[in-house]
Amino acid sequence: MFQAHGTVDRVSIVTDRETGQARGFGFVEMSDNAEGERAIAALNGADLDGRALNVNEARPKTDRGSGGGGSRQKNRW
Repeated sequence: MFQAHGTVDRVSIVTDRETGQARGFGFVEMSDNAEGERAIAALNGADLDGRALNVNEARPKTDRGSGGGGSRQKNRW
């Protein structure tokens, strides 16, 4: 899908660590910003196998804290 709008450098499909199943999103890196913007404009909201795609520019990951999960165990290794 993205190749129709420019050169695709890399694709990364995000998977669940435990099951290995795709989590429903991924990342596409394109060689040129203008090509990426054209792909976003053309593909955002497009239908793929009955599902509407949400295509946008990646944002930096937010800091979600230490993620301790509520456990008070110490010295786990």
